[in-house]
Amino acid sequence: MPKKRLTVERVFSDPNLSGPVPIQLKFSPDGRRVTYLRPVDEDDEVLDLWAYDIAAGEHAPLVRTEDLVPPDEIEVSEQEAARRERMRIRQRGIVEYGWAESGGRLLFPLSGACYVYSLHAEPGERVRCAVSPDDGPAYDPKFSPQGDAIAYVREGDLFIVPAEGGEARQLTTDGEGTVQNGVAEFVAQEEMGRYTGYWWSPDGRYIAYTQIDESPVPVVQRSAYCVDRVEVVEQRYPAAGDPNALVRVGVVDVETGLTTWMNTGKERDVYIARVDWLPDSETVAIQVQSRDQKTLDLLFADAKTGATRLVLREEDDHWVELHDDLTFLKDSDRFVWSSERTGYRHLYLYGLDGHLVCQLTRGQWPVSKLSGIDEKHGVAYFEGWRESPLEQHLYRASLEGGEPVQVTQEVGWHEVVLAPDCAHYLDTHSDVLHPPQVRLYGADGELVAMLEANELPERNEYEWVEPEFVLLEAEDGTPLHGRLTRPPGFDPEGTYPAVVRVYGGPHEQKVWDAWDASMQAQLLAHAGFAVFDLDNRGMGNRGKAFGTALYHHMGGVEVRDQLAGVEYLKSLPYVDGDRIGVFGWSYGGYMTLMCMLRSPDVFKAGVAVAPVTDWSLYDTHYTERYMGHPDENAEGYRESSVFTHAGKLRGKLLLVHGMADDNVDFQNSVLLMEALQRASIPFQMMAYPGKKHGISGKPVRVHLFEMIVEHFRRHLG
Repeated sequence: MPKKRLTVERVFSDPNLSGPVPIQLKFSPDGRRVTYLRPVDEDDEVLDLWAYDIAAGEHAPLVRTEDLVPPDEIEVSEQEAARRERMRIRQRGIVEYGWAESGGRLLFPLSGACYVYSLHAEPGERVRCAVSPDDGPAYDPKFSPQGDAIAYVREGDLFIVPAEGGEARQLTTDGEGTVQNGVAEFVAQEEMGRYTGYWWSPDGRYIAYTQIDESPVPVVQRSAYCVDRVEVVEQRYPAAGDPNALVRVGVVDVETGLTTWMNTGKERDVYIARVDWLPDSETVAIQVQSRDQKTLDLLFADAKTGATRLVLREEDDHWVELHDDLTFLKDSDRFVWSSERTGYRHLYLYGLDGHLVCQLTRGQWPVSKLSGIDEKHGVAYFEGWRESPLEQHLYRASLEGGEPVQVTQEVGWHEVVLAPDCAHYLDTHSDVLHPPQVRLYGADGELVAMLEANELPERNEYEWVEPEFVLLEAEDGTPLHGRLTRPPGFDPEGTYPAVVRVYGGPHEQKVWDAWDASMQAQLLAHAGFAVFDLDNRGMGNRGKAFGTALYHHMGGVEVRDQLAGVEYLKSLPYVDGDRIGVFGWSYGGYMTLMCMLRSPDVFKAGVAVAPVTDWSLYDTHYTERYMGHPDENAEGYRESSVFTHAGKLRGKLLLVHGMADDNVDFQNSVLLMEALQRASIPFQMMAYPGKKHGISGKPVRVHLFEMIVEHFRRHLG
């Protein structure tokens, strides 16, 4: 039977063709269960909480969202909605949860309330509402390490309540107006990967928290155009060069409610990047990043006095990358840290006095993240690549140094979760033709169980095109990895238009041997286009020099590398070099515009979704990391602006933006519209009322991608 062709409508219909992939996989503290969130069969935008009993080999739902709140009646506060947008959480229902470290209970927020699930309670009594939303929605709830209390944020202040039920106690009282306690400021969430603003001490006696004061941050009036109304939102948004929020770290005594402020230095114009507790519950580790991001200090603070000492400092001529690899060994006075000081991110073992014990990994390849430490056997587990950046594997390295050992073996992309005792690990594995499967392994790599085989019979009815990986060279000889996806039924004697699918920005990687859940390349290939992806210099996972190539001048080296990819396409006898388009979202939208403007005769058509058009409009932490302060790099900002080159547009542009986007403000596209109109340059525009940066929602996504495909069909043929 002939295979089906992929359509836009099918890609955004249920069941999802990527299959029932479980997310937020976690081991129970005793290692006997695996918990996860799973999409509802009827609607994969709603998540339920499930568990897998390792001994019994059985899956079972723990909590179904609809049993607590009908999915259509779920309420999400404005603060929580903004946090989820920062975390790129698009689903509804139970979207977060956590175990009590003592085991036996789980905690999750839902519709402004906090619920506790008790494994050992009677079947009808296992779910209990621990925090009601009657007094206002609860935000970012967490168990104490002992599991006997729950902390949460409400209206800018920290509260705690007994886990078994009882009266809530307010720990902070000055959260009002521009001052909030226990939350992460905008740039911490959007750009620093820190989504929380408080941390329990290991013994449960204290809570470290950030207090933010947004009064210095300019108020930006943002018009959010919704279907039934226009909201004028006053958002404190720190654009490049603007003042940031003032942030300080306090430690509150849970018993007395008294706060001690930590001394992080006289300079207030800094970033509080990370906060952690040492195992002794007496010392707080605070990572302080300078405004120019060229320095990162690790401070140890006395929780009782607030006195601090500098343990180590990272410095770089470009910027110091943040990470989540700081891990304290419980049975010794040492900790593991990662750094790019050698040009690649590697792991280091330090003493608590700041002296380097040894370098754990080394080489011309990067560690992606520290996955866990098995202190009993003296081993650190980490993810990364050694042979090819197209793959990611789990490795283990001795805490005494030496050659790492690769643990995962199957070709492709592995994302791993280790059990608390490191005796087992969960491996979510995929490659370009096979969606993620989840397996449980022993530490020795022996398969214990297949948790999710991800078998979806309907998926086999479609023709999935296997892409070809290619290796090109940049102008300076730097290797560039690309991926070419040909149309199904490809005829080497035929001639095809091509679409360059681009992101191009820092940290991201798009060319890898992993399943593409967006299915964009397959979709465009099924529409008759050769689809090309290239990871240009400036992107991630290739080392420091590769990433810093765009420093102080965005939209330059990235475009030149993409043009090298176009030259490769033109060298192929079956690609029509006069019919090449480009498509990207966010930074990729910016890249689409810069490719079309800086090479107006190369790209015949383009689609730019939610693009940044001028970096002076974007936030401080992201923009200044790569471009520096506007006062110190005025020419770089001018040359990197879309508006500097807007009059050169020749190709057929489709500009798309969500009208309530609070990340890349709709104003970016409004200003571009005005510039193109002033220059009498025709273009097409589609705006989505009420939609934020992700332009989420299945019907809207169908509309968007059908329009994208039609745009390329019309102008590329």
